[in-house]
Amino acid sequence: MEASSSGGFTAPFLSFRIRLVHDDAPLLRLQRRSSELSAGGRRQSRLSCGAGGRERQKRISCCRCSSSSSDSVVHNKRHSDKCEEWRRFDTNKGIRRVRSQALPSLPFASSQVRLPSKPRCTPRNTGPQSRDTPPKRDTGIANEKDWGINLLNENVNESGINEDGSTWYRESGEELGENGYRCRWTMMGGQSQDGSSEWKETWWEKSDWTGYKELGVEKSGRNAEGDSWWETWQEVLHQDEWSNIARIERSAQKQAKSGSENAGWYEKWWEKYDAKGWTEKGAHKYGRLNEQSWWEKWGEHYDGRGSVLKWTDKWAETELGTKWGDKWEDKFFAGIGSRQGETWHVSPSGERWSRTWGEEHFGNGYVAYKGKVHKYGKSTTGESWDIVVDEGTYYEAEPHYGWADVVGDSTQLLSIQPRERPPGVYPNPPPPPPPDVDSDLPPTL
Repeated sequence: MEASSSGGFTAPFLSFRIRLVHDDAPLLRLQRRSSELSAGGRRQSRLSCGAGGRERQKRISCCRCSSSSSDSVVHNKRHSDKCEEWRRFDTNKGIRRVRSQALPSLPFASSQVRLPSKPRCTPRNTGPQSRDTPPKRDTGIANEKDWGINLLNENVNESGINEDGSTWYRESGEELGENGYRCRWTMMGGQSQDGSSEWKETWWEKSDWTGYKELGVEKSGRNAEGDSWWETWQEVLHQDEWSNIARIERSAQKQAKSGSENAGWYEKWWEKYDAKGWTEKGAHKYGRLNEQSWWEKWGEHYDGRGSVLKWTDKWAETELGTKWGDKWEDKFFAGIGSRQGETWHVSPSGERWSRTWGEEHFGNGYVAYKGKVHKYGKSTTGESWDIVVDEGTYYEAEPHYGWADVVGDSTQLLSIQPRERPPGVYPNPPPPPPPDVDSDLPPTL
């Protein structure tokens, strides 16, 4: 029986006492005699039966350590339960039932093994794991549990060298400011031995006396192939400056650039929710692959009272001058609304083609058009239509992921503890958030 701890050590063995249960049969004790560690790094254990039983020999492997330190490793574990097992075995007197009882001869901890300050079998100066992988496209905004943010409770400034020659560092601290502001942060990173690849990642949480809370991550890096990337993620809890309603906002930005070809991409995602059901979601995307570039924008707005607005706008172009795109928009409230869109194309010579279309959904508001849809459209090549059809109206009046969902997925954000506010001290109102800057220009890649 062999158990390994998380630190790479082999846990000490339990001694066993076996008692024969058969009328007045003599007690059979199974004792273990252990020899000292041999020079080859193995321990030999001989198990002998004292009542005519057979003698067994068992070899137990122990990890080899490069360190020459002779300090022993003490494992502490508590055993409160006793396990009993009935077995049968043959002896000269026939078949007997044996009760095997494991006794806690050596105490050691059940969940964690207490190790000395310099364990022999654990690598020294163990640093953070390398995160030299770029983000993936079209993955939206991750939940906080996917990041595994674990801020240290003390100021740390450490570094080290791994076995492969790569280096690492880790720092943590706390910043304090006015209005009860506090920012706890942890920064880590590293690079390969030849410096061809490197990575950096920062975690933080912020809070103040107004109830503002923020959880965030920023990471960047590059690899030996010359690929580079940058990514940031934020989750914020605050009160709306006009309605004082609680709001949670999540956002993510991702960017990557190829080191072997003229290619790169950028994405910006955001989600906003409040306790009344108001929701806003959207994304801006840009990409380039050699001579072709493309853009995409979309948005969703729910007012929490049944009004919905959705829209999408996509377009692309080549270095030769060819351009094409597609866009549409939906507006609905109480079963009544409209849809409209356009598909277009421009040739290198400047010739333009387009087709526009629209729909009017009357719902149950007009008796003459109850359950009917008015469809119309035209194109630059002479197409046109204008008809009324019997057709149902379908749209989503509520987001598939709303306030209750984001609250359930933001437990770490909500658990941030602000600084204790002294009696008689009241927080200043927070400044209004800066306006969103919308630009069609792609980021520098």
